[in-house]
Amino acid sequence: MSRAVVGLMVGMALGFAAYFGGFWAFLLVLGLGVVGLALGRFMEGDLELGDFVRRRDRQEGTRDDRRRGRGDGLR
Repeated sequence: MSRAVVGLMVGMALGFAAYFGGFWAFLLVLGLGVVGLALGRFMEGDLELGDFVRRRDRQEGTRDDRRRGRGDGLR
């Protein structure tokens, strides 16, 4: 199934939810769609749990501090 067909189906589902159920139904369908997309990508192996959690190392913090000290305009 092409991405255009999937986009059409998602758009129609959101449109029906908004028309028949109102704004809150639209948000519910949208939220469930996002959760379904994330779970599907996780099951296929395209997405890992570590993609949502960023681990900070001491080296990373040191580099950020150096940039702030130089005044590179990151503020």
